[in-house]
Amino acid sequence: MSQRRNVAFVMEQYGQSERQACKLLEMDRSSYRYQPSPDRNTQLRTDLIELARQKPRFGYRRLHVLLRWRGHEVNVKRVHRLYREEHLAVRRLRRKRVTRPAAPIAMFTAANQEWSMDFVMDGLASGRAVRALTLVDSFSRECLAIEVDGCLSSRRVTRVLEWVIAQRGRPDAIRCDNGPEFTSRHFLSWCEERKIGLRHIQPGRPMQNGVVESFNGRLRDECLNAHWFRTLDEARDKIERWRLEYNSDRPHSSLGYRTPEQFAALNRAAGHWSAGVEKGTSNAGPFPHTPIPALAGVSG
Repeated sequence: MSQRRNVAFVMEQYGQSERQACKLLEMDRSSYRYQPSPDRNTQLRTDLIELARQKPRFGYRRLHVLLRWRGHEVNVKRVHRLYREEHLAVRRLRRKRVTRPAAPIAMFTAANQEWSMDFVMDGLASGRAVRALTLVDSFSRECLAIEVDGCLSSRRVTRVLEWVIAQRGRPDAIRCDNGPEFTSRHFLSWCEERKIGLRHIQPGRPMQNGVVESFNGRLRDECLNAHWFRTLDEARDKIERWRLEYNSDRPHSSLGYRTPEQFAALNRAAGHWSAGVEKGTSNAGPFPHTPIPALAGVSG
């Protein structure tokens, strides 16, 4: 548009002809004479903007349907072109992801220095989903508890931890992922009150919680995939039997093919036990698992 104004200025101020002015400014005469045709989409554009303001989460395809209902016989490609020209595209909200630094992985020298926990999903014969909370000592590889239910909230997680702590003492730290049960205010405050360190792994990096992930693989391969659970009680019973067998009868390659119980007993005899064990608590190894009673007024 500015080039056309320059041609007109040269013609008016210096008395040049149209041909001479266009040649001087290197502009085609057809471009100078061009008259834009009126916008035949004025009403369509107005209705499209109005509908987009009324339905801000509608895309151009739905708006095209509404325009046809209003009597506009128009192709969807034209609606899309006008939709983009007016910048009406629906803004897609990107989910905010948690960003954390990598939790340090130390070489443990005693039990109770770190516990690792995670969830495993399975199902009953009826199709009902089942979740299992697995808790493993990162040093001795003992499976401290497997809590099985259809739903496991953060309060249920802390009740399991309280019960395990009463049996073998408090851990120095707990390693877990960023699930809602492990990032809730209740769980964070519970760990803060008991001075238990929390080591959340980075999102999408399950290898940073390798101890419990390896255990979960053995649990699924040797127990969950090998059994058919008809009821929740049957699932609890069979999983608990497998946990006791895992601790007492299954040789572990990373423990020199000792069982977790044997390895824990050797280290207790050598005095390798974390300072996190509270006075008056038992340092006994794996223990028979019993159902954890629900607190009054608190659902699982």
